[in-house]
Amino acid sequence: MGVNQSWVTEFILVGFQLSAEKEVLLFWIFSLLYVFSLLANGIILGLIYLDPRLHTPMYFFLSHLAVIDMSYASNSVPKMLANLVNHKRTISFVPCIMQTFLYLAFAHTECLILMVMSYDRYVAICHPLQYTVIMSWRLCVVLTVTSWSCGFLLALVHAILLLRLPFCGSQEVNHVFCEILSVLKLACADIWINHVVLLAASVFVLVGPLCLMLISYMHILCAILKIQSKEGRMKAFSTCSSHLCVVGLFFGIAMVVYMVPDSNDQEEKEKMLSLFYSLLNPVLNPLIYSLRNAQVKGAFHRALQKMRFV
Repeated sequence: MGVNQSWVTEFILVGFQLSAEKEVLLFWIFSLLYVFSLLANGIILGLIYLDPRLHTPMYFFLSHLAVIDMSYASNSVPKMLANLVNHKRTISFVPCIMQTFLYLAFAHTECLILMVMSYDRYVAICHPLQYTVIMSWRLCVVLTVTSWSCGFLLALVHAILLLRLPFCGSQEVNHVFCEILSVLKLACADIWINHVVLLAASVFVLVGPLCLMLISYMHILCAILKIQSKEGRMKAFSTCSSHLCVVGLFFGIAMVVYMVPDSNDQEEKEKMLSLFYSLLNPVLNPLIYSLRNAQVKGAFHRALQKMRFV
């Protein structure tokens, strides 16, 4: 009988395997993106909290999206930055599993929050006269709590299934953080149930919400085309365009990573795509919602004016 190797103390994060000069350059680029993402999402949160005009369901959901983006980035980027300047790229077993759990929890929650936001836009455009009745604060809170609860419960299932596995042989995680597919490859046991649950979760939080969002936007498009004035159509479409951009980027890349069969260079593609969720997505979301949203820009200008008179 060999030694039981299920109690692994640490993993090694392989990362990008570039020259020292390129890794230092990436360190500064990633650091700037990370700081900017925290600042941009923090400003969005501050504006929504301080400006009474933004105390609506749409911006209530947007505030949760900002919290998710900040948490998502903070879960993996600090360790990624440390590894770019540190040759000892180890991570202990428990922090690795926690990183996997939080990464999945925030990803699942963001999918569901984006679906809730599409429903909010559907009610606002297709049933404007009943909007305040349908989208009550009680419903908003229930939808938000349900999204967070489902996201974390699904991630907990993945984490429990991961903890039951023994790990042996190579301890090198071929990724920039403890991404679940890369960690599963190190297990020396049958992982079919992990893949089945992962596929089922992908259908639940990716395919299902995406289909519901497509149905919502089909109704929204029909409602917009029925608007007589050009100005009215443009205003209605502008309220949805930001959300459509975020949904397209987030769901498109997620489906490529988790629902496309493995290929020879799939791992390297996953490393690059993971940067989108960890760094680019938290930066792009506040930019998309602020640059394309007159209310957010108005709130920002009002906040600047108040600061000048203080």
